[in-house]
Amino acid sequence: MGTVNATIAGRQFRLACEDGQEQHLEALAHDIDQRIIDLRKRFGEIGDTRLTVMAALMVADEMNEMTRRMRRLEDEIAALKDARVVAADRAKAASDAVVGAFNSAAERLEGITRKLNQTLPAGHGVGIG
Repeated sequence: MGTVNATIAGRQFRLACEDGQEQHLEALAHDIDQRIIDLRKRFGEIGDTRLTVMAALMVADEMNEMTRRMRRLEDEIAALKDARVVAADRAKAASDAVVGAFNSAAERLEGITRKLNQTLPAGHGVGIG
């Protein structure tokens, strides 16, 4: 288990974390400390507890907004996946219709060719193929 010594609001904290997560924890502690410093600049010395609570509320608000945004994006992704399935189905139907039209046209042409061949003298027929 890893440990990190972090300074938050002018106080030292020894924090435990999973091995390999030390840098991440240091960055998080620095972020909280910077928020408190910024709040102290804006509001003055209103007490460490209040500053810490305000910083925690800011983090919670950002997390809440990111959660809402993530849910909206997940809904958009689901809608796009559904639209992709519908588009693929429509493309398949269109492709099938085109193939059907070509086959029908080919059959008609073959029929016309057969009729022409029946009306022409022997040896003067129209070739198919």
